[in-house]
Amino acid sequence: MESFSLILAVVVVTALAFDFTNGFHDTANAMATTISTGAMRPKVAVAMSATLNLVGAFLSVEVANTISKGLVDESGIRPEVIFAALVGAILWNLLTWLVGLPSSSSHALMGGLIGATIATAGTGAVHTGVLVTKVVIPAVAAPLVAGVAALIAARFTYVAGRSGADTRAARKGYRTGQIASAGLVSLAHGTGDAQKTMGIVTLALVTGGVLAPGSNPPTWVILSAGLAMALGTYIGGWRIIRTMGKGLTELQPQQGFVAQTSAATVLLASSHLGFSLSTTHAVTGSVMGAGLGRKGGVVRWSTATRMLVAWVLTLPAAALVGAGAEKVTEIGDAGTAAIAVLLVAASTAIWLVSRRQVVNADNVNDVDEPAGVVTTAITAVTPPPTGAAATATAEAVTAEAAPKPSAAF
Repeated sequence: MESFSLILAVVVVTALAFDFTNGFHDTANAMATTISTGAMRPKVAVAMSATLNLVGAFLSVEVANTISKGLVDESGIRPEVIFAALVGAILWNLLTWLVGLPSSSSHALMGGLIGATIATAGTGAVHTGVLVTKVVIPAVAAPLVAGVAALIAARFTYVAGRSGADTRAARKGYRTGQIASAGLVSLAHGTGDAQKTMGIVTLALVTGGVLAPGSNPPTWVILSAGLAMALGTYIGGWRIIRTMGKGLTELQPQQGFVAQTSAATVLLASSHLGFSLSTTHAVTGSVMGAGLGRKGGVVRWSTATRMLVAWVLTLPAAALVGAGAEKVTEIGDAGTAAIAVLLVAASTAIWLVSRRQVVNADNVNDVDEPAGVVTTAITAVTPPPTGAAATATAEAVTAEAAPKPSAAF
C-alpha cells in the first residue's frame, strides 16, 4: 500500500467540500415541509436534521460500495479523474442552489464521475448495467412510488380524521408526527447521501494505492463524511427550503406528516438494498402527492416543470464539466491547479451573486419575495437602454408615477 500523495489529499478535501454542499443543498428534503407548516422553528429544524444526518452516516455502507466498487472500473482511474468528477458535481450543486431548484446531488456526483471516467478511459469503463439498475431506474421510480403512496395516504388521513381533524389536539398530533417523520428523512439522508461521498473517497484511496481494491470505507472516512454533511445541513439551504416548502404546493400538517413518512420509507428501503436513490426525487414526489391528497390542494406545475428540467440536465451537465476538467488535469500538475483555482473562483462568484437577494431563516417562508436571484442576475448583466429607448422608458416611468384620476370622476 502507498502513502498519501498531495493529489490524493486534494481529492479528499474536495470530496468533503462536495459533501458540505450536499448537506445544505438537501436540507430542504428533510425540513422544508416541517418549516413551512410551522411544526418547527427554522434553526431548530436544521440543527435536528444535521444531528440525524451524522447518525445516519454510520448505519450502512451499501450505497458507498455501489459507487466505490460497482459504477466504474477502478483499474486505470487516476485520483485526478475523481477530482474532476467532484468539480462537476460541486458546480452543479451551487448553480441549482443559487436559483433555488432542488436537484439531485447524488446524480450530480455520479454524472461528474461518469463524464470524467469516459474522458480518461472510454465508455467501456462505465458499468452500464449498474448505472441503469441502481441509478436510472430508481431515479424514475422513486418520485412515482413516493408520490402515489403520499397521495393515497393523505386522502385516507383526511377521510379517517374528518370528524376531528381541525381540533387543537389533532393539529398538535400531526405536527408531532411531522417532526418525527422529518427526523426519519434526515436519518435516511445521512444513510444514503453521506455514503456517496464515502464511496468517492474510498474509490480515490483505492486508485491512489492506499486501500486494496474492494475495501469498505474506513472509519475515518465515514466520520469525516458524516461531519461534513452535518455541517452543511446546519448552515441551511434556505433558497431550496423556500421552493420545497412554499413554492411547490401549500401543505397542512397532515400533508406534511404524510409526505415525510412516505419519503422516509422509500429512502430507508432503497439504502438497505444498495440503490443510490436521490433524496430530492423521493421527497419531491411525496410532497406533490401529499399536496394533491387534500381536497382543493394544488401543485404549482410551473415550479414542478423547472425542477424536472433540472433533474434531466443534472447527469449530463455534471458529466460534461467533469469530462472537461479531466482533460485539463491531463496536462499535469499545472492543469490540476488551474481546475482547482477555477472551482474556487466560480464558487466565490456564485456566493457573491447570491448575496444580492438573501434568503435565510427569517424570511424563508415569505413567498411574496423572490426565492431565487435569476431576475437580479439578468438585470445586472443587461445594459441600460440608450437613445430613443431610454427616452421611451423614462416617459413610461413618469406616466406610471403620475397621480391617477379618482374613480369618482
